[in-house]
Amino acid sequence: MKLRLHNRDIEELMLERSFPTNFQLDPSTGILENIYDGRLLGFNGFYREIFMENIHIGYGDMTVFQDTELGFDSEMETVELHFALFGKTHTEDFESKQSYLFGYNHHNIIYTHGFRGRSLFSANKNIKLFEINLTTHFFKQFLPRDVKYFQPFLQAIEQKKTSSISNHNFIITTPMQLIIREILGCQRKGVFKRMFLQAKVIELLLLQLEQMLSSHNETFYSIKPRDVERMYAVREHILTHLNGSYTLTNLAQQFGTNEFTLKKGFKEVFGTTVFNFWSEAKMEEAKKMLLEGELNISQVSDKIGYKNPQHFSTAFKRKFGYVPSQLKKKIKS
Repeated sequence: MKLRLHNRDIEELMLERSFPTNFQLDPSTGILENIYDGRLLGFNGFYREIFMENIHIGYGDMTVFQDTELGFDSEMETVELHFALFGKTHTEDFESKQSYLFGYNHHNIIYTHGFRGRSLFSANKNIKLFEINLTTHFFKQFLPRDVKYFQPFLQAIEQKKTSSISNHNFIITTPMQLIIREILGCQRKGVFKRMFLQAKVIELLLLQLEQMLSSHNETFYSIKPRDVERMYAVREHILTHLNGSYTLTNLAQQFGTNEFTLKKGFKEVFGTTVFNFWSEAKMEEAKKMLLEGELNISQVSDKIGYKNPQHFSTAFKRKFGYVPSQLKKKIKS
């Protein structure tokens, strides 16, 4: 199986990779890990991946320098558990005419049999994604064949037609987030790491399938489509004005809704409250600015709206587990 990535603006080949059909690159150890500098793709950040038999795990944390269109050309047949942890991505498959739009904190399961298309990224936006690719024979042993809801997806796999398990995405729940964190933070080695990761991948798939089955007859959003658009507008406003001063009242008035709808709708669409999202986004932006090294801690604190650098340091430690002054040491270790 091969995967080729290229910049569609200048048709430059940026990355070409070959994979065995079962993802197992090193039979002697059962597990292989790689990390790539995001600058290979014109991004600031990194992409980390783990290979083992029947499973490929990928995690990317990147910021796009400019509006970018990446072309994908893949021979891979896979079922992908896709989790958009932060940011928004838009991917199109030219051959199947399928389009996948993932917003913040959304997940879905997608089958592809080869893929030729593109992904669109907006300038100065942070993207965090987590994806697990499974071989089809490994995935199918966990898909309940007698459940009507899953049968169209199973049929698409049998017919080798690109498809998603659901027409809409689902909210990443707290238990899912904890498993993803456990996978990324696993310090075990060798066969014990492989056993741990395989168990966590199966557990994560279990949570996805249970959530999808329990909610497939429900309306994805209880609020009106126009209010969903307002929630995205509020989110975008916060991301572009992180150092602002907000209350539910003034945000609701500014975007033509009321406090109840804003509070309920934002949590439903993004899986978190307005103020938790704002706090998380500020810390992520602060981390990025500190790593870039152009501003000191006091300047970064001021940039994201903290008048007291000590309050900023306390919030930063609450989010990441260490104070801002320890950031670069933690990244190197």
